[in-house]
Amino acid sequence: MERIPTREEVYEALCMRHTSEVQQKLSAGHVAIAGLGGLGSTVAVALSRAGIGHLHLIDFDRVDLSNLNRQQYRIKDLGRYKTEALQEIIMEINPYLEIKTDTVKITAENAKQLFTGESIICEAFDQAVEKAMLTDVFFEELSREKILVAASGMAGAATSNLIRTRKINSRFYLCGDETAGLESGHSLMAPRVGVCAAHEANMILRLLIGETEA
Repeated sequence: MERIPTREEVYEALCMRHTSEVQQKLSAGHVAIAGLGGLGSTVAVALSRAGIGHLHLIDFDRVDLSNLNRQQYRIKDLGRYKTEALQEIIMEINPYLEIKTDTVKITAENAKQLFTGESIICEAFDQAVEKAMLTDVFFEELSREKILVAASGMAGAATSNLIRTRKINSRFYLCGDETAGLESGHSLMAPRVGVCAAHEANMILRLLIGETEA
């Protein structure tokens, strides 16, 4: 069995990539991810590789075979809760990342209570109705100090150049082509979903280091 690097060794390697000033900000970051499907699982893996300090993973669902075409899970994860499987995957990438999990369905009734400890919330749902619900709760009930990074439009096989990050206002950023959602009838495939997830992850990292423009 190979030796696991120490916390200090992992941190030093990240500082070499990002500079110590940037890494300090990333290590202090607290981000919640709402939904751990193609978007959320990919965002979580990207943030863990970047050395974010604290992740809150929220999903009620279990891994099934149809998820494997675009989500970060493995055959051996079939049937497991996504929160449990994704935490294991992330711990193999960055064992010193602090992870909190909630294996629950996010609703208008529990959302305010779930998102108390994080400065940035990543919306990563598949369904438009869930996206709208979380956005409504965010603006109506959550602290004005929090920021929402959401996604809309990553289905199908159209050019990935249509996917962009747009700043709606100082608290709300939207990633995607804003057209091709599941309701459009297009399927979800790994490359395009991954591009949108990368936009979300990159915006989150930029916000953590103080970059606020899309």
